[in-house]
Amino acid sequence: MPSALDMSSDDAALTAAVKRSRKLLNKRAMVAAAASAVPLPGLDWMVDAALLSRLIPEINKEFGLTPSQLDQLDPKKRDQVQKAVAMVGSMLIGKYISRDLVIKAATKIGVRLTTQQVAKFVPLAGQIMSAAVGYAAIRYFGEEHMKDCIRVAKQAQLEVPRLDGAA
Repeated sequence: MPSALDMSSDDAALTAAVKRSRKLLNKRAMVAAAASAVPLPGLDWMVDAALLSRLIPEINKEFGLTPSQLDQLDPKKRDQVQKAVAMVGSMLIGKYISRDLVIKAATKIGVRLTTQQVAKFVPLAGQIMSAAVGYAAIRYFGEEHMKDCIRVAKQAQLEVPRLDGAA
């Protein structure tokens, strides 16, 4: 299964967006791992939802897929993007992201998070495992979202913005 970086390799702007998104993703996944290691039931779920509700819009922004960015497109291009979003099946692209929406979308990684909850109560080794699962779950979710963004951008032939300050 190709990574987001592999999927974007034929487009420099997409590759740059993936690299910027991965920086954000790695930082957030480390925070999730730290929260997962704390043996308080439910804390990791709350932290994950909060992290993702901020991370997803930031990834969308990197690909030019926030609601405000889409509003700036001409109507024909905006329709192309909406059709591409529908075909990809993402409920997190081009929408205002709420914790409820993130939790709904996170059911994809629900089994991992359940394992994480159980592992948390095994002294030390369980906390380490829980932190690793928390990190992996956030990374997986973010990587899959980036792949969805790439599919939408390619399908809609969307010009990905350069957000790194370069002209």
